[in-house]
Amino acid sequence: MNITLLGCGRWGSFIGWYLDKIGHNVTIWGLSDAPQLIELKNTRKNNMLTFRESITITDDLESAVSKADVMIISISSQALRSFMQTLKQLDLRGKKIVLCMKGIEVSTGCRLTQIVEEYITDETQVAIWVGPGHPQDFSNGIPNCMVIDSRHDDLKRFLISQFSSDLIRFYVGKDLIGNEIGAAAKNTVGIAAGILDGLNRSSLKGALMSRGTREISRLIKAMGGNELSAYGLCHLGDYEATLFSKYSHNRGFGEKFVRGEKFELLAEGVDTTKALVLLGEKYGVDLPICNGVNDVISGKVSAKECLEKLFLREIKSEFDF
Repeated sequence: MNITLLGCGRWGSFIGWYLDKIGHNVTIWGLSDAPQLIELKNTRKNNMLTFRESITITDDLESAVSKADVMIISISSQALRSFMQTLKQLDLRGKKIVLCMKGIEVSTGCRLTQIVEEYITDETQVAIWVGPGHPQDFSNGIPNCMVIDSRHDDLKRFLISQFSSDLIRFYVGKDLIGNEIGAAAKNTVGIAAGILDGLNRSSLKGALMSRGTREISRLIKAMGGNELSAYGLCHLGDYEATLFSKYSHNRGFGEKFVRGEKFELLAEGVDTTKALVLLGEKYGVDLPICNGVNDVISGKVSAKECLEKLFLREIKSEFDF
């Protein structure tokens, strides 16, 4: 297949490397002034991988899109709407779009597929690719399991047949709402985990994992999804990579934030947390962890005050629905 990666950050570039490795014709696109694209063009390397000559690297968006059977978008979630406004000017008929990114639009609470579907016709189908794993691990040959989901059963099964290998095993998603919300929300829980690390309270991650999953499952159900999705690969299954790994941007952000240090990399969970608070209010769902993280990163309370507040909440049954 002819596959174009729209985005050349750590995920976009890794996916390009991976899909080339398993036999597809790959083009990686990025903005002409993006440092990542400049490095790829000049050296065909980044800090993780070396890219074969079979991969086309370009800043020509129209050419990259025109040759693609499948377009995989891997950019900042908050930039997706403006990017789709650009993409809609090109001919997208018959193409397949895969979102390999996690987030919720902070200004509207929209899921990412909802944003894309505002700018495409029925002739273009969209899917998501979510689940655990870091490019650093994959590039070292460490396998993992991920999920592809879509409103179109034929699309997700086709993509799984084309993308699967001994490095990544894909499962068929059955709940687009749950998989999108769960995948985005794990980044908020990742920030919470970093805050615990920064406070030297890492032993509380067990409680965070169990309560965080239950909290997000309630939101998924209220939004019309399957609450069990929170316990799958999109959310709980991604906790090891997000709550514990040294490669996790969101965990790293939370740890540095609580220590008063600057975090230089993208942490999608910051905006996602604000969006989750919005969704909690909209659907009438109590989200104490999400609200607490939002209060901390917005400066309303200190991390210690937030932790004390969570511990002093009214007594409830563990599985109070």
